[in-house]
Amino acid sequence: MGSDYQFVTEWRVAATIAEVRDVLSDGRTLPTWWPAVYLGVEPRHVTGPDQLGSVIDVYTKGWLPYTLRWRLTITEPITDTGFALSADGDLDGTGRWTFRQDGPEVVITYDWRVHASKPLLRRLSWLFKPAFAANHRWAMARGEESLRLELRRRRATTETQRRAVPPPPPPTFGWTLRRSPTADRAPSVR
Repeated sequence: MGSDYQFVTEWRVAATIAEVRDVLSDGRTLPTWWPAVYLGVEPRHVTGPDQLGSVIDVYTKGWLPYTLRWRLTITEPITDTGFALSADGDLDGTGRWTFRQDGPEVVITYDWRVHASKPLLRRLSWLFKPAFAANHRWAMARGEESLRLELRRRRATTETQRRAVPPPPPPTFGWTLRRSPTADRAPSVR
């Protein structure tokens, strides 16, 4: 179908699986460490340590000047090998994060299979599919960069070291984002 997408992204970061899992397993912190993409989150249901069944509404964007609202649900427990999620809203589909230690680095693979439900994406997909794919690659590159910075921040043992870590990249086209008292929260989806 013209509005179906499949993306497989691989990141390599100097870390342990436990460090990577700790960052990626807490969806509530996404706007803090990956603000170029995650503009806001609103936890709807948070479960135990493996997060199975946790639900978070997210408000996201990429490089292009449009935003997406969708619900992220953890569908397989978060473990040292990764986890799976589902998306429902402007994007519908599934994602799978996998983690593999390779010496001092963790190889992180994200397999994202989604269908564009947002009317703009759905209607223009046949024309702009390459641009939407480039937008995803841009977002994931910001994610890898932001994860590296977040790992450095979390490893810092002094306030001076924490302040020495640059901030993560901000969102593009900030002027297109609505500012409101609830801008840090994701608007409700379906």
